[in-house]
Amino acid sequence: MKITSFNPLIVTSDAEKTIKIFEELGFERRHSIDVTSPSEKEVTSVRMKDANGFYVDVAKVDGMQKDLTLIRMNVDNFEEAYEYFISKGFKNPSGDATVDTRTNRSAMMMSPSGFAFDLCQHIKNA
Repeated sequence: MKITSFNPLIVTSDAEKTIKIFEELGFERRHSIDVTSPSEKEVTSVRMKDANGFYVDVAKVDGMQKDLTLIRMNVDNFEEAYEYFISKGFKNPSGDATVDTRTNRSAMMMSPSGFAFDLCQHIKNA
């Protein structure tokens, strides 16, 4: 397994406000995707990048009581990475459910101590 990128992911019900803050800091929208989470919530995720090559993702999820900050960890082999983290005691809060789109496969992973990240594989040539 190889980590291909590593950046913050902010999950919020007010994505436009958060996106505006990062735009004021020099980040530009690269692309967005609409998905349905394993809990059947509609999610719009916006990928942003600044001139220095830093990324931040902002995901809009209606009904969030409080914003959640995760680490987005892109890998070249989702299955291998998923099994590695499971073997280290990490849990997928959605059971074994993943978010699967034409260009992406992802799952939230929670460590035994409580930190969380979004494990993701970008599917090329989709």
